[in-house]
Amino acid sequence: MDSVHDAGAATALGDLSEFRQEFYGCLTARADALFELADAALCAGGPVGSLVELSLEPEHRRGHGSLYGSLNRGGVDIGRFRNVVARQAVPRGDDGRITLGIDISNWLRPDAGTSPDRQFCHTYARGKGRAQMIPGWPYSFVAALEPGRTSWTALLDVLRVRPGDEGTALAAAQLRTVIDALIAAGHWQAGDPEIWIVGDAGYDGPRLAFLLADLPVRVLVRMRSDRVLAFPAPPRRPGARGRGARHGARFVFGDPGTWPAPAHATTTVTSRYGTAAARSWDRLHPKLTRTGAWTGHDGPLPILEGTVIRLQVERLPGATAPKPLWLWHSATAAAAELVDRLWQTFLRRFDLEHTFRFLKQTLGWTAPRLRTPEAADRWTWLTIAVHAQLRLARCLVEDVRRPWERPPAAPARLSPARVRRGFRRVRPAAGSPAGAPKFSRPGPGRPPGSRNARQAPSHNPGNTKKTDTKG
Repeated sequence: MDSVHDAGAATALGDLSEFRQEFYGCLTARADALFELADAALCAGGPVGSLVELSLEPEHRRGHGSLYGSLNRGGVDIGRFRNVVARQAVPRGDDGRITLGIDISNWLRPDAGTSPDRQFCHTYARGKGRAQMIPGWPYSFVAALEPGRTSWTALLDVLRVRPGDEGTALAAAQLRTVIDALIAAGHWQAGDPEIWIVGDAGYDGPRLAFLLADLPVRVLVRMRSDRVLAFPAPPRRPGARGRGARHGARFVFGDPGTWPAPAHATTTVTSRYGTAAARSWDRLHPKLTRTGAWTGHDGPLPILEGTVIRLQVERLPGATAPKPLWLWHSATAAAAELVDRLWQTFLRRFDLEHTFRFLKQTLGWTAPRLRTPEAADRWTWLTIAVHAQLRLARCLVEDVRRPWERPPAAPARLSPARVRRGFRRVRPAAGSPAGAPKFSRPGPGRPPGSRNARQAPSHNPGNTKKTDTKG
């Protein structure tokens, strides 16, 4: 057993060392400074509060000026690094299926008037039902979800949402890039289960399925509780004249009187949510109109049928009266076992929230006050590299446990924060391709009492396009 464990640890250490070498090769300018900045974020003793604090870590052997200079004028070959990340092991379900979650997390910059490409980001304020719109940079993340409850996800791609971008079209383009990279890396081959894409109500599920129809994917998204869909049109009567109906009976989410008998009804007892009752209806589609995203569509508007699932749980953590959850899946004729698997898979999407919290509160993703969005993109990709190395080191680190913390059930069950505590001990064995710093004399800087003659231009926040399917 020890020999098996040693062999597994040696393989994991080799994968980590190879990833670090390939990551270093993706840094096209100021590579040493950027690599050591990522190592400082990996090995810091506590949460990252600012970039200048990382310059005090022993892994960062350069001055604090090179730290900001590398982010402002460094270079990252994003296309090459995206392929490096895609070649790593991808979590799968019991049936070997890959599940991709997509969601947006905001880097808020309310006081950065000189930073371009900001837009108003929807954020939740203190208090129930309160929300605010704060200027910032929204980023779209794609991650492979693990089966079961966990705080780990495999981040595969990130893309900054620019003002004027349409959310669903941007998500489709990003997912296409990720799926092509996974196929090129050999993670999906002909005959494998279709890849599931899980998203929240901010994505137009039927249109996303339409845009990705040529890929081996199925889409599972949450729908708002005020949506109205339609069943297939009834067959035409013999001898009928005129154009036939395109849509059948209406299915109003908020009106139970429009719900016929469900195709399947299941009940599952869970430890976290109590009794979960799921009902499904087959072949429901939205009524499309030539507005919004479908403006200028060539040819007849498509009929995008899918399975609708209504999930009602007995309780939610911190809530007294849980509301029903409506899901739309792009496949039809779903069996009862598949319906249960679908809503349980959707709940795994919330693992992304743990990842976002770890990126922000521990790795300090949104802590730097960078002016340009290009510098923010470089720091974001460095954060992705940090998270990927933590995943590779899950079975290598020793648990540096605080006195009040419970021991993990298994080494693989360590949280990302606890893996990060022990990474400093693993780093010497993984090696560092970064070169030693060269001696340099600091410049004189701005003369005392002088003013900056070049004022930075101010930029007003923009907006994204919302072209959700009506109905």
